[in-house]
Amino acid sequence: MEPLASRIRPQTIDEVVGQEHLVGEGKPIRVAVEKKHKFSFVLWGPPGTGKTTIARIYARALDAELFELSAVSAGKEDIRKIIAANTEGKEKVLFLDEIHRFNKSQQDFLLPYVESGELTLIGATTENPSFEVIPALLSRARVFVLEPLSEEALKAIIRRTKLKVPKDAFDWLMGYANGDARKALGMMEGAQSLYEAVTVETLNKALESPHLRYDKKGEEHYDTISAFIKSMRASQPDAAIYYLARMVEAGEDPLFIARRMVIFASEDIGLAQPTALVVANAVFRACEAIGYPECAINLAHGVAYLAEAKKDRSAYNALGLAQADVRTHGNLPVPKKIRNAPTKLMKELDYHKGYKLYDDESYLPDKLKKKKYFQ
Repeated sequence: MEPLASRIRPQTIDEVVGQEHLVGEGKPIRVAVEKKHKFSFVLWGPPGTGKTTIARIYARALDAELFELSAVSAGKEDIRKIIAANTEGKEKVLFLDEIHRFNKSQQDFLLPYVESGELTLIGATTENPSFEVIPALLSRARVFVLEPLSEEALKAIIRRTKLKVPKDAFDWLMGYANGDARKALGMMEGAQSLYEAVTVETLNKALESPHLRYDKKGEEHYDTISAFIKSMRASQPDAAIYYLARMVEAGEDPLFIARRMVIFASEDIGLAQPTALVVANAVFRACEAIGYPECAINLAHGVAYLAEAKKDRSAYNALGLAQADVRTHGNLPVPKKIRNAPTKLMKELDYHKGYKLYDDESYLPDKLKKKKYFQ
């Protein structure tokens, strides 16, 4: 039997619940559907928030042939088959779920077909596409960010099932689902099929084994990594290692954790203990080479070191102040004395004139001569 989530899936843009910033009146995806505007895009957001639904509605609006692949199991040969497929003149839309799982080579292979318009690509990802999708492909696709579904949106979706759900069971589902409609519907379906009723008692029974309420692609993911970073920043190794343990036990990507540690080493520790960046990079490389379960030891080693290290944000703060001036003033002229002078003409224009190896005069552009970024 078709899963409950599939049976009640919206078929038109008007039936979509939530994501008003994308599908509301005058918003980009609704406009694209209504005007049958053909373009590639990436849907970035937590699971169970409508990525597949939006892709199918969009393809239907274009009267296109929709091909659905999961990047976990698909490869170049699957793309070749789609390109070769006879769609009798219909546009080809490829919905590539978990696009971040396609490696650089696979994404490079996909690129010319998207560029030429042979394929309209809809990528779906739970990871930041800035890090996971190659720039060339990303430049040819718009990115739309989906949010976890609100409590009201989840309630509206649950009502569509026509199942009787008491208020306390509603509340239980809200906490369990964490903004993920598919998760809520799957649990409801399990309780209904096993016990013929959706109550707090049957929901708990349907939950086969106790587990941490940690969705590594949803809100809990962001709350936990935030607590992890703030604990290291406050020099609290016990708290930092606790939040690390939660992420490790939930199967969080070790490279995601290690990447945040590398950023933290420069952002929060910086000049107070420059070796922190060396340690954080070593942890990242160890996680790349070893993987779970052993790399959890490397992570713990690095976390303890970073949490205990002295903190200094002066370099990070200086960069922020300088960037603000760049955005305000644009590319101000570089002082002539520190410009390169490889040609006779440049020398005649006083480029490099008066330059000293050691100089007390500010090298900042004239407009910013008295600025102090680094404290």
